Amino acid sequence: MKTTKFKTYSLDEVTDEFIGKKGTPERDKFEFELKMDLIGEMIRETRKEMNLTQEQLGKLVGVQKAQISKIENNTKDVRFSTIMKVFDALKAKVKFTIEFDKNNQLSIA
Repeated sequence: MKTTKFKTYSLDEVTDEFIGKKGTPERDKFEFELKMDLIGEMIRETRKEMNLTQEQLGKLVGVQKAQISKIENNTKDVRFSTIMKVFDALKAKVKFTIEFDKNNQLSIA
């Protein structure tokens, strides 16, 4: 009986192949959007742990329920100041780093 061996690939190898190598604009955009998705999911989970509806969190922040939904679902047209208000309402400790490279591109970690 003949066995077939499959080559395995790491996540980095697959991402390099299909998204782009680290440092390329495509990869940077992908990684930024992934981080934003994760932030939205963390906000949703924390809101639920605090037994808050989107509407209740919106009232705490001073925005409509729709804005909270946009943040949780990573819609692109959300103001940074609104996200910071959400973090404040959820009593989140926020730390991030902003770096500009030699081409004045923004990197957020």
